[in-house]
Amino acid sequence: MSERVLVAVFATPVASFLLRYGKDLGFTTVLFEPDGARATDVADGFEVVSTVPDLGSGADVVVTDHDRLELGAVLKAALGHPARWIGVLGNPRHAGPHVAALRALDVPDEDIARVHRPVGLNIGSRTPPEIAIATLAGLLADRNERPGGFDF
Repeated sequence: MSERVLVAVFATPVASFLLRYGKDLGFTTVLFEPDGARATDVADGFEVVSTVPDLGSGADVVVTDHDRLELGAVLKAALGHPARWIGVLGNPRHAGPHVAALRALDVPDEDIARVHRPVGLNIGSRTPPEIAIATLAGLLADRNERPGGFDF
């Protein structure tokens, strides 16, 4: 089995909890924040990178802010790697802005289809720690080939 890597994209409160809890779950955790000035709230001991890290087949990528202007470029770069799983946080009742952002960058539909949204188990999470727990539980279910309650 390949190394379990969790890449949280964009420095947000949810990303902080994903890194913390992901490390406890045995993931190698990385924050990818293209704007270095925004990566100031990361706890010591967590790797922060400003360019897309190597996303091997054991990498799970979670984009934690679907409103950032860099959304399309970040996802296109991630899709250029054999990452195991790529997802974008967001309300399932609203259209995902990642689709239009990726189409504007001429990303093929089959690549766009690799991006999961919504992410996490449907447990009604609202706060950053709850969202992180739901997301990680969903990733674990997916890794273990269990349904995990992704249906919304």
